[in-house]
Amino acid sequence: MSGLLGRIVFGFLAFFGVLFVVWVGLPLLIPFFLFFSLAGIEEYTQLMKSKGIPIRKRSIWVAALLTLPASLPVTYPGMQPLIAGVSWREALIGIVAFYLMTLEVIRPNDNSMFAAIFSFFGYLYIPWMLGYIITLRYTPDGFLGLWYLMLPVLAIIATDVGAFTFGRLFGKTKLAPNISPNKTLEGAVGGLCLAVVVVSSTVFGLQNWLGLNIEIYDAILFSIVVSSSAQLGDLFESLIKRWAGVKDSGTFLPGHGGILDRIDSALFAVPMTYYFLTFYILR
Repeated sequence: MSGLLGRIVFGFLAFFGVLFVVWVGLPLLIPFFLFFSLAGIEEYTQLMKSKGIPIRKRSIWVAALLTLPASLPVTYPGMQPLIAGVSWREALIGIVAFYLMTLEVIRPNDNSMFAAIFSFFGYLYIPWMLGYIITLRYTPDGFLGLWYLMLPVLAIIATDVGAFTFGRLFGKTKLAPNISPNKTLEGAVGGLCLAVVVVSSTVFGLQNWLGLNIEIYDAILFSIVVSSSAQLGDLFESLIKRWAGVKDSGTFLPGHGGILDRIDSALFAVPMTYYFLTFYILR
């Protein structure tokens, strides 16, 4: 019971902390993005080091800094696309890939292929995916974007609390024993169900209060998609840790793991929210 209470308390604190950051916007989102991106890259570098894979850490740090302004959508005041149909975010992917390959060609060694591939993946996995927090915050504008960004935050917290609770109470069937032995199918379903209830209820309230353009059936579908993405992000990070042979990605919070352990769900859930809204709700 103490573990469940701690999970709920941490969830509430995390929610209100993130709510304040998201409400303020860029003045707090900038240091939030930079801290979690740079610290996440450091942890990722150490994970790869345990497998003997060199990472161009400083190059990815520079790319992360460039990702910050590139993540601002065209709906942000004064922001313009690079050219018609191509965003700064999309162009940056090609620039980073080209730079990393060029770097290895100039200074080739026995690990050049690993360095180029895993460095590029580290960029995509951490700062590029995390940048969707900024993109979503101002999509379609600075007002509605605030509430659209809060939906995946609610889904992530509800999924975490629900999965932990139902897993502890009813968990018997292992979900992915070779990746994360403690996770159960019952916990995953419980997290999914709680996310559907919490997010759907929130959307219903926001419809009446703000006129938010999301039908209740769309909210249920959204909850399922985003909750599933959050759990997939958690499992994927567990896959990286299992491959690297470590229990936690770092020691940022004693007893709670590292930076990547804290943002793994958001790295999948927030981009999925953006694409769901862009291609399904705001089309």
